[in-house]
Amino acid sequence: MSGTNRAHVKIGQTVKVVQKQDQRTGKLTRGVVDKLLTNSATHPHGIKVKLEDGVVGRVKEIVS
Repeated sequence: MSGTNRAHVKIGQTVKVVQKQDQRTGKLTRGVVDKLLTNSATHPHGIKVKLEDGVVGRVKEIVS
């Protein structure tokens, strides 16, 4: 499932995000959502989140 819809992203979920510095390469970082940073219902590049380890990025994939 993609991370462009805020309703699909929940705190405590495991997700794969792309960090700002990795946008060109598309390198994904896996982690657990600590906080939702995007307020709008959807975002074309993914909902911005903060992971439990402090990493901030846009959700590209929700790990089920």
